[in-house]
Amino acid sequence: MREKIAQGQVAYSMTVRLVRGVEIAAIARGAGFDTIYFDLEHSALSLETVGQISIAALHMGVAPFVRIPGVDAHLITRVLDAGAVGIIVPDLRSAADAQAVVNAVKYRPMGERSLPGVTPQLLFRSVPNAETREQINDATMIVAQIESNEGLAAVDEIASVPGIDILLVGANDLCAVNGITGQFDHDIIQNAYANTLAACQKHGKTLGVGGLNSRPDLMKKYITLGGRFVSLGADLSLLASAAAQKRKEME
Repeated sequence: MREKIAQGQVAYSMTVRLVRGVEIAAIARGAGFDTIYFDLEHSALSLETVGQISIAALHMGVAPFVRIPGVDAHLITRVLDAGAVGIIVPDLRSAADAQAVVNAVKYRPMGERSLPGVTPQLLFRSVPNAETREQINDATMIVAQIESNEGLAAVDEIASVPGIDILLVGANDLCAVNGITGQFDHDIIQNAYANTLAACQKHGKTLGVGGLNSRPDLMKKYITLGGRFVSLGADLSLLASAAAQKRKEME
C-alpha cells in the first residue's frame, strides 16, 4: 500500500461489513482491490473475525485495515495485534486527536504502543524487538477521516502530525452535518476536498476519497486532482446493487 501510493498510483479499498469468511479477502484480490477495511464503526463484526480474515488477507497480498468507532487506544492495539496493517479513525477534529491515534498505533519512539511479542504481520516469527518496531511502524498506516466542519477547520493541523498517512474526506457525513444530504456537487464538498488536498500537499500526506460510491464521476475527478486512496463501497452495498441489477435484467 505505502509503496504503491508513494509511486503515485491509486490504491482501491473495499469495506467489509457483512462477510465473515476469509473468502472476502480472495474476492477482493481477484477483483483488483489493494486493501479491505473492516468497518467496526458500522457493523457487528467481531475481533476474532477481523483477525482471521486479516491473516488470510496478508497472505493474499491485500492490506487489511480496520475502521474503529473512535480514538480507542485499547481497541487499536487489539486489532493491530490481530493482524491489521492500517487504522482508519472517523471524525478526527484536532491535532490532539490525531496525535492520540499515532500514540496508540506506533511503537516507541514514535508512539506508545506496547510490544506484543510475535505478530501475524511477521508470520509469528521470533524477531528482535528493535526489528519488530521498525518493520511494523513502517508498514502500518493511519487514515484520518475528515467528516465534520470542526475537522475541516483543523485539517492543516491534523495533516501536520507525524505518523498520519492519509486524510480521507467523508462526503456523506459532511453533507449530513451541513444539511445538504446527497448533494455531493455542493460547494461545501468541493471546498472540503480542495482544502484537504492543500493540507496533504503541504505536509506530504495522501488525499483519500470516500462516501462517493454513487458518483463515480466525482471519484474520478478527485483522483485526477490527486486522490490516491479510494474507498469504492462495502461488500453489503455491492452485493445488494448487483442483486438488484441482475433481477432488473429479467424485466
